[in-house]
Amino acid sequence: MHIEYIIPDAWSIIEENWNPDHVKSSESLMSLGNGTMGQRANFEEKYSGATFQGSYIGGVYYPDKTRVGWWKNGYPEYFAKVLNAPSWIGIKVTINGEKLDLHTCTSVQNFKRTLNMKEGVLYRSFEATLKNGIKVAVNVTRFLSLAMDEIGAIKYEVTPFNQDATISYEPFLDSGITNEDSNWDDQFWNTLSIADEDQHAFIVAHTMKTEFHVCTMMSNQLFVEGRPLQLSRKRTEKSSYQGTVGNKQETITYIGHYYETDVKQGETLAIHKFGGYVSDLNHDREALVTAAKTVLEKAEATGFEALLQQQKEDWAAVWAMADITIDGDVKAQQGIRFNIFQLNQTYSGKDARLNIGPKGFTGEKYGGSTYWDTEAYCIPFYMATKDQGVARNLLTYRYKQLDKAIENAEKLGFIKGAALYPMVTMNGEECHNEWEITFEEIHRNGSMVFAIHNYERFTGDTSYIPEMGLEVIIGVARFWKQRFNWSAAKEKYVMLGVTGPNEYENNVNNNWFTNYIATWCLEYAFAKAHEVKQEHATDYDRIVAKTGLTDAEITEWQSVASQVFFPYSEKHDVFLQQDGFLDKELISVADLPMSERPINQKWSWDRILRSPYIKQADTLQGFYFFEDHFTQEQLEKHFDFYEPFTVHESSLSPCVHAIQAAKLGRMEQAYTFYLRTSRLDLDDYNKEVEEGLHITSMAGTWMSVVEGFGGMRMHEGMLSFEPQIPDAWERYSFKINYRGQILTVEVTKENTHFSIDQGNDLNILVHGNAVVLGKDRTVVV
Repeated sequence: MHIEYIIPDAWSIIEENWNPDHVKSSESLMSLGNGTMGQRANFEEKYSGATFQGSYIGGVYYPDKTRVGWWKNGYPEYFAKVLNAPSWIGIKVTINGEKLDLHTCTSVQNFKRTLNMKEGVLYRSFEATLKNGIKVAVNVTRFLSLAMDEIGAIKYEVTPFNQDATISYEPFLDSGITNEDSNWDDQFWNTLSIADEDQHAFIVAHTMKTEFHVCTMMSNQLFVEGRPLQLSRKRTEKSSYQGTVGNKQETITYIGHYYETDVKQGETLAIHKFGGYVSDLNHDREALVTAAKTVLEKAEATGFEALLQQQKEDWAAVWAMADITIDGDVKAQQGIRFNIFQLNQTYSGKDARLNIGPKGFTGEKYGGSTYWDTEAYCIPFYMATKDQGVARNLLTYRYKQLDKAIENAEKLGFIKGAALYPMVTMNGEECHNEWEITFEEIHRNGSMVFAIHNYERFTGDTSYIPEMGLEVIIGVARFWKQRFNWSAAKEKYVMLGVTGPNEYENNVNNNWFTNYIATWCLEYAFAKAHEVKQEHATDYDRIVAKTGLTDAEITEWQSVASQVFFPYSEKHDVFLQQDGFLDKELISVADLPMSERPINQKWSWDRILRSPYIKQADTLQGFYFFEDHFTQEQLEKHFDFYEPFTVHESSLSPCVHAIQAAKLGRMEQAYTFYLRTSRLDLDDYNKEVEEGLHITSMAGTWMSVVEGFGGMRMHEGMLSFEPQIPDAWERYSFKINYRGQILTVEVTKENTHFSIDQGNDLNILVHGNAVVLGKDRTVVV
């Protein structure tokens, strides 16, 4: 049973009425980010109830030593932790000597928290009665600036309304923080220095082991009834024990600025707090405080209200391209905008060193910043809603980690430049801790190459492969060539001991999807090597000199690809998910009691592995990637065979099934899957939203609309559409940035409108028929 307390609204995530049980869930749902940093929606004031503090900086991590019962050769040395960074948002509030704390107030009324997705701003308001009897109204506005992505801004207002009051604010910085998910309770941060000057304060700290240096900063301005208030401030400090076990020393890790003043009944005392991070990723390590001061002074000169207005304009520009509008179904509209909003908060595409973590800036679970989700699900979203350079940056990210991918393969015994991209990584090095994933979920390697293919066919950019992509393709092809082995019994090449996308089957033989994508990679590598040799001779010579590629090796790839074994059932006329799938007791999910679900929380792992239940699309993932390799009849047979066994206990599952159900014309089923993927976190289907959001699967929500209901595909170098509309909707629309032209698609129950904003005529296919679009001309189909 999932929870539903978020009020349906087209543009906002709204929580009304105070409920302490919702605090951690709302902290996730209303998280903020700007592509460079992010934070959970923790309260600024003290809160003594259950909470999960979280502030994060893109690219900053800690290598937490792997914790396993016994070691295996090739095991990753560490699990990369997304670090809870020093906190800058805190503001202690005291009224007539009593701390403001919603957990201890005698009453809380008119509580409302709103994440305005149109503006990129978090609002919170409430009225509270403290234990000393004073009643106050509180209004808070907070955002992380897109324009100045090292800065966040808070406006915190308190109004006493039953008597005059003495109010104190103590804005503070705190580097004495920990992660909730540390393997060994290590100290992740070492505080180096604390300083303040006028209304500014700074904490410089570095991460242990990885030595990322960060300056956390703040500045404060006070106002009464909107008028600037000049108050003397008192510096406060606190210390905690830092250092290695047995060598811990007391270190100052907290600095606050204490302000106090008398406020009349009905008057509002406000503090504007600017804060955030500068790091040695972008600044000289020895001059971080100077850099922080410069950033703060720029924010102060701009002012809170002007920076807030800039935030609204910057988000308007994002939405102008990325928005999907839905008429007639507010929950569906809220769901898709929530997903698009969080994707844009997580990754802006400006920095090729960054990527899209499964939890983004909303939690610590899953560690590393990069999974195969980026290539399989996220690239289509960024490719179509932003400039193609953003998607190219994601491909460049993997290219720059190719050497590490080769090292990963070498650790497992592969040779001669074979590359195995990691399941989880920060810097290209594998850091996943579960052997059945680390060693066996190798289909991820194929997604690296599929993303290159997907990028080239959509953008028409043929320069990436000769410049960078072919080297990746060669490394992956070498891995697959070595990972297959010849079966004398089958007289075919087989793939033993793997885990497919369905993580509820470990250590199986001949997972169909893995075999298929590996075969495709070998064929693609053969074709692209010849293409680059013929059309980009200089690049090809450079690549051959670097990789030692030979014509004989290329021929071997094609030879192996032509002899791969694919498990198949004559009885069911379907490819089998793996060799032993039909040995299972094939009981459908419909016959599985709801009391036993989710099975990953109710069953033993042994029972799960022996069951037919599928966590997410596996064979059907292959039919999604390579839809044009199969007939509609084949898709239908495989969908009807595998979907009834699918429990959809991965966030990545409903979107693929929504797309395929729509392709089969089963719009009611497609709509059900869409609602599940779009509201997975909003309605907490998996009962885990407190831990953070499912960021990468949110791209699948976008795909569900554009590729599912809109039917967008690439056919023979052309955009193709087969639009449909769910019964619950009156109309929907989306935009596609296709090779520099902005294409708008609007679908109603009667027809579909297509238009482009600029450039030359664009030829597309609609239900298989050619349509020519011209500038400033809408075509109705």
